[in-house]
Amino acid sequence: MTISELHSNEELRHYEFPVTREKIFLAHGGVCPLPRRVSESIRHYAALCMLGDQETLLPATNMRETRALAARLLGAQSDEIAFVGPTSLALSYVASGLSFRKHEHILIYFDDYPSNVYPWLALAERGVKVRLLNVRDLGRVRLVDIKGQVDENTRLVALASAHFVSGFRIELDAIGKYLHERNILFCVDAIQTLGAFPTSIANLDFLAADAHKWLLGPCAAGIMYVRKNLQDKLRPPIFGWHNVRCPDYVAQEEIVLRTDARRYEVGTQNWLGLVGLHAALELLLEIGIDNIARELARKRAWLVPALKARGCVVLNGDAPAVHSSGITAFHHSTNDAAAIYEKLTAANITTSLRTDRAGQRYIRLSPHFYNTDRELERLLELL
Repeated sequence: MTISELHSNEELRHYEFPVTREKIFLAHGGVCPLPRRVSESIRHYAALCMLGDQETLLPATNMRETRALAARLLGAQSDEIAFVGPTSLALSYVASGLSFRKHEHILIYFDDYPSNVYPWLALAERGVKVRLLNVRDLGRVRLVDIKGQVDENTRLVALASAHFVSGFRIELDAIGKYLHERNILFCVDAIQTLGAFPTSIANLDFLAADAHKWLLGPCAAGIMYVRKNLQDKLRPPIFGWHNVRCPDYVAQEEIVLRTDARRYEVGTQNWLGLVGLHAALELLLEIGIDNIARELARKRAWLVPALKARGCVVLNGDAPAVHSSGITAFHHSTNDAAAIYEKLTAANITTSLRTDRAGQRYIRLSPHFYNTDRELERLLELL
């Protein structure tokens, strides 16, 4: 299946993405509707679960294949992939699993999504210094900003691959390379790009992304990446039967962790969610992440000027393509965003209503590859 086939065959599009029969869904930066094949995979496995042990009814190869698919998506190794659930949990694992010296500090962006703020702020209770990154505009984190605000005592920088409101996409490789040259760790919340844009871990140390946005998967079935040579330094903050050696389920006197990223998987997995993630990853890799990225960039390229022509102020509207994501957020010069949001909702167009720290409200559009130009034109008509 290709994007052009979906856009030219409405019957196929309705079949693969049933939400398109009922509404225009433009909120993948929030919580996505499930594609048919993802839902059917979960349904099939759930039906099997009525017949016996849920775990043994899952094919033994399924989790290995899912881990391999996630690794392929990131350009990582399978033994660097863990399934721990929500993005918040994976980021908290990183924050609480590292050790810090007294003089060391971390650098974060305070206006990132709270999942990538609170785990780091909580370290202050352990005496870890947390510095807040200063940037010119909402979410616009550039390499030059990083260069000016890290020093020899910076231990780690934690950022989002794209800002959840402005949609500004950071230069992961450039920032990561600069930090690595200075022996600074780099942790990324990739939930707003993974599944939408190529998200390479070449210059990252840690990455987290739940499946319920651009990955088109179930909630709490996320991916956690930990670079292989750092797994001994990132100690799991939680212990259980799955990540600690316990032959025949007999507890041992010594805690011996698994030797790969499964050391962060404490106990019984979210099998239903991971079955859905498996199907979602297969779908995205079939379509091709590069193809998806080109389609999302194309949509945004004509959507931004069209919104401006209707009196809208577009966040990050002047950013070059390298900094654009699948998110386009705007507010109207005269009409209240909440009123626009309600009007769109009444017309069966699903968007997101978001607010910045200053109280300015925005309509956030986050279409995926299967959304058509005609759907976006309908949105513009209502504006």
